[in-house]
Amino acid sequence: MLVQQLANGLFLGAVYALFAIGYTLIFGVLDILNLAHAAIFMLAAFVALSLVGFGFPLVLAVALALVFAGLLGVLLDRIAFAPLRRRNAGTLVPLISSIGAAIVMQGIARGVWGPDEHRFPSNGLSTAEFHLGSLSVGALDLIILAVALALMGILSYVMRSTALGRSIRAVAEDRVAAALLGIDIERTIALTFFIASALGGAAGILIGLQYNSVSLEMGARIELKGLAIIILGGMGSVTGAVIGAFILGAVETLSVAYVSSSYRDAIAFGVMFLILVLRPAGLLGKRALRAA
Repeated sequence: MLVQQLANGLFLGAVYALFAIGYTLIFGVLDILNLAHAAIFMLAAFVALSLVGFGFPLVLAVALALVFAGLLGVLLDRIAFAPLRRRNAGTLVPLISSIGAAIVMQGIARGVWGPDEHRFPSNGLSTAEFHLGSLSVGALDLIILAVALALMGILSYVMRSTALGRSIRAVAEDRVAAALLGIDIERTIALTFFIASALGGAAGILIGLQYNSVSLEMGARIELKGLAIIILGGMGSVTGAVIGAFILGAVETLSVAYVSSSYRDAIAFGVMFLILVLRPAGLLGKRALRAA
C-alpha cells in the first residue's frame, strides 16, 4: 500500500514540477509572479484536446499544443509585461497585469469551449496496467512520468550546457551586466517565456490525460499549489521547485490513502508550513537558479 501511494505521488509530483518550473523560470529572470501561467496551462490542454478531436495523432497534437503554449507565453510577455518593463513599473503592476491577462484567457476559453468538462477520446493506454507484486502502474502513468522527466532533463541540459542557458542565468543574475556583455535581454526574456509557458502547457496536457478531464477550473486548482511549491523549494530555485513538487505529490497521495481526501490540501499545506518554519528561505533558496 505504501509503495503504491509513493508511486502515485511520483507520477503526480512530476506533473506538478513541470508547472512549478515555469513559474520559477519567469520569477528568476524578471522577479515577478506570472499569474497567467495557470491560464496557459488550461488553454494548452484544451488545444491538445481539440486537435485530437480533429483527428490529429495524440503525439502530434501534444507537440503542436506545446508550441501554441510557448508562443502564447511570448505574446503574453510582449503585451502584458514588456511595456511595463520599459517604464520600470516595478513588480506589483506586472502582477496585476498578469491577473488581467489570465481573466481574458479564461473568458476566451469559456467562449470557445464552453463551461462544461471535456474528456479525451478513449484509448488502450488509459486502461492498460502493469503489475509488479502489489504495485499496479498504468501505462499512461508511465508515459506521463517519462515525458515529464524527459522535459525536465532537456531543460537541465539547456540551462547548463547551451548559450541560451548561460544567457538566461546571466540575465537572472544581473540584467545590466548581461546587457553590457552583449546579451540580447529582450530576446532572452522572450525565449524564457516560451520555455516556461511550454512547460506549463505540458503540465496541463499531462494532467488532462492523467485524469481524463479538461475544464476551465483546472488552472485555478493547480495555481495555488504551484505558488506553494516554488516558495517551499526556494524562490527562484529550479531544483528546489522540482523537490518541492515531489514532496507535495507524495504528501497528497499519502494523505488521501491514510487519512481522507477531504483533508488532502490541508495536510499538504500544513506540511509545507512546518518545513518553511524550519527553513524560511525554502529548501534550496534563491541561489540555486543562479548556479543551475
